Amino acid sequence: MGGMARTGNRSSRGAGAKDGVARARRPEVRLPSLVEFDGEGLEPDGDYDGVRFEGTDLADASGPGARFMDCELRGCALDRAELVRARFIDSVLTGVRGVGTDLAGASLRDVEVLDARLGGVQLHGAVLERVLVRGGKIDYLNLRKARLKDVVFEGCVLSEPDFAEAQLVRVEFRDCVLKRADFSSVRMESVDLRTVAELDIARGVERLAGAVISPSQLMELAPAFAAQIGVRVEA
Repeated sequence: MGGMARTGNRSSRGAGAKDGVARARRPEVRLPSLVEFDGEGLEPDGDYDGVRFEGTDLADASGPGARFMDCELRGCALDRAELVRARFIDSVLTGVRGVGTDLAGASLRDVEVLDARLGGVQLHGAVLERVLVRGGKIDYLNLRKARLKDVVFEGCVLSEPDFAEAQLVRVEFRDCVLKRADFSSVRMESVDLRTVAELDIARGVERLAGAVISPSQLMELAPAFAAQIGVRVEA
């Protein structure tokens, strides 16, 4: 059916570093003493260093090119926030929520995103390095043409994520759910899918070269692989 493939992994155990699979390097964020944010909204090209945003309403905020260094965003609303080309470095985003957050061309390095509830996040053309996304749910995540290196998705739900034309190097999907993922024209290197709880590929199953899957996933993906090379499977 149009290259769609779905698998369900019956084991939630971590895959470890065995079998020669390169592990992603996780971020090690140690925040210093932080200063509470007391402003309103964000500033274009603003510089936020050592700032805590606690429950801040950043809906419709405009901060293209802003830099967040050693920052914590906790329980913030990010609906329609404009953060094009923003940079997040050594920062933690916990319980952020919102729809339509624009992070196109952004850079995230040594960042933890914990228990986020987001929809329609624009990260196309973004660069993610040493990023942990743990828990929560993200719908319609747009990572087209993005570059991901040492990124871990752990215990989260990604509904209809778009990885088309993205580059994934040492990316791990651990105990998470991928629903209708688009891997069209993606490039993968050391991508670990073995412990995905539900692997539902809408497009791009033929682009899994460079990924590692489990034997049970291989059996469940076999019809989709066969369809890609024109093989008919009949009893």
